[in-house]
Amino acid sequence: MKVSIVIPVYNEKATIAEILRRVQAVKLKAAREIIVVDDYSQDGTRELLKRLAHRPGLKVVLHDKNRGKGAALRTGFSQASGDIVLIQDADLEYDPREYPQLLAPILDGRADVVYGSRFLSGPHRVLFFWHSVGNKLLTMFSNMVSNLNLTDMETCYKVMRRSVLEKIELRSERFGFEPEITIKLAKLHCRIYEVPVSYSGRDYSEGKKIGWKDGVAAIYHILRFGLFG
Repeated sequence: MKVSIVIPVYNEKATIAEILRRVQAVKLKAAREIIVVDDYSQDGTRELLKRLAHRPGLKVVLHDKNRGKGAALRTGFSQASGDIVLIQDADLEYDPREYPQLLAPILDGRADVVYGSRFLSGPHRVLFFWHSVGNKLLTMFSNMVSNLNLTDMETCYKVMRRSVLEKIELRSERFGFEPEITIKLAKLHCRIYEVPVSYSGRDYSEGKKIGWKDGVAAIYHILRFGLFG
C-alpha cells in the first residue's frame, strides 16, 4: 500500500518546513508520497518550497494564481499515485503522528473513508466558543442532508481510498470542499469511520484564515450539493 499525503498551502512560510519535517518523521507501514500544492502564496512560501522540492518523496506543485483550498486539493489529488489519499493542513493544527490511527480502519479493511474528529475526546487547545458552536451546527446541518452521523464534518483530516476519490467530481474552489466531499461520499454509500484526533488550533494573530463568511458559504454548499448534486 502507498499513501499520498496532500498538503494545500497558502501563505504558511512560518510553518511549512516544520509540517514537512513532522510528516516525513512519521513511521508508517505503507510507502508514502507527499504532494504540496502552493496556492500562489505571497509571503515567501513558494520560494521556500522551491528550495525544499529536492527532498525524496516530495512533489511541489505551484498554482499560477490564488484559487482556493478546494482547487489546491483537486490539483493535489490529480497528482496522487497512492492507494490511499490523506489530507494534511500546513498550519500545525493537526498532528501527523496520528496517521497510524487514521489509516488503521482502511488498512484493516473496515472503511473506505476515515474522518479525524476534533470532538471525540482528543486533546485540544482551548480557543473560540463560537467557532466550536459553528462547527457543530454545520456538521449537524450536513448530517441532516447527508443522513450521516458525523461529529466533525469540517475537519482537515479526511483519508480516502483513491478508488473512491476517483468516483467523485469535485467543483468547490474554497472551503466549500468540506461539505461537498462529505455529501458526495455519503451519496456513494461509502463505509465511513471517525477516529479522535488532537487539535492545536491557532487564533487570527497566528494566521488562522477561515471566518464567518466561510461558515455562511458552507450552508450554501450543503444545500447546493445535497439537493442538486
